Amino acid sequence: MSSPAPTGRRAGSPPTATSARGDLDAVLHLGDYLYEYATGVYPARPVRPHRPAHEITTLADYRLRHATYKTDPDLAALHARHPVIAIWDDHEFANDAWSGGAENHTPGAEGAWSARAAAARQAYFEWMPVRASTEGTVFRRLRFGDLADLHLLDLRSFRSEQVSLGDGAVDSPDRTITGRAQLDWLKAGLSGSRAAWQLVGTSVMISPVAFGSVPAHLLKPLAELLGLPSQGLAVNVDQWDGYTADRTELIRHLRAAGIRDTVFLTGDIHMAWANDVPVTAATYPLSESAATEFVVTSVTSDNLDDLLHVAPGTLSTVAEGAVKAANRHVRWLDMDGHGFGVLDVTAERSQMDYYLLSDRSDQDATVSWLRSYRTRRGTQRVERADAPVA
Repeated sequence: MSSPAPTGRRAGSPPTATSARGDLDAVLHLGDYLYEYATGVYPARPVRPHRPAHEITTLADYRLRHATYKTDPDLAALHARHPVIAIWDDHEFANDAWSGGAENHTPGAEGAWSARAAAARQAYFEWMPVRASTEGTVFRRLRFGDLADLHLLDLRSFRSEQVSLGDGAVDSPDRTITGRAQLDWLKAGLSGSRAAWQLVGTSVMISPVAFGSVPAHLLKPLAELLGLPSQGLAVNVDQWDGYTADRTELIRHLRAAGIRDTVFLTGDIHMAWANDVPVTAATYPLSESAATEFVVTSVTSDNLDDLLHVAPGTLSTVAEGAVKAANRHVRWLDMDGHGFGVLDVTAERSQMDYYLLSDRSDQDATVSWLRSYRTRRGTQRVERADAPVA
């Protein structure tokens, strides 16, 4: 899944549409560049075949899967034309990965997690345009003059294991999604920056989201999309919602240090969102917004309509309305479209233009503009823009 990118002027993703564009400074990919599953597991009807056909667990497997992805002509054209700024999420390793394992890893049958994770890391650094840090991670900071700093996070290597819903552990200060050192690094970088905009690349959504009001017949496909139980769906514990102490500390730091104009750029959940990041979600919009967030959908990975086998804009409209009603800081949400976003950053505002692909399985697919949202300097809130940046 590709996601938008910020740089000095314009940036965006993915292969079918952006490889031919000449107005992008970079492409930002926020994780799930590939999937580890066997053919036919997810997605059940893949857009393009991959190798090996079995689930990848060894260094040879991960190398071959990366190599197969790189044979896609549109993806090759994208890499040839644009700088690619990338971080990983879970599927570069295995579904719902954490520092000591993953939901989709069986110790013993699939070997030690440490060996599998090391193999995945090695193949990633061999095949992706990312320079490994001395710690073997991908969190780092890129500076674009006095316009923007881009803080890129690694939310898999140091995180605590995901917890079950309803056990109260999501609020435990002993659990972390960033790890202590990375969170301190991020806070120091934010408070020490002199750039107009603080852009934070995060592989999973930081805005709190409750799904409890979604109708029962839509819970199962949404749970499948988000990797959650189909009953009692309330929060996605693989996102920052499952690690509220880290999120609270970060938001408090933004407010205490007077850090404004922070924009989170997010991937992961195959939907497009434009969010305010509230200080207290329960009282929003009467309470403050600490930052904003743009989430970009998938290029080819299944969305809600794909899982339901229905036309886009039908059943999803019910779920979108329910989510927005329960989460007043969510300004816009599209659960069906496949596409990408183009972020344009100026001293006065940051604007995300959302684009749709006509057919994810057609290499000659057309591209159309869907929506645009922006955050003006000093507001910490998103608003709809009438047109994309020319």
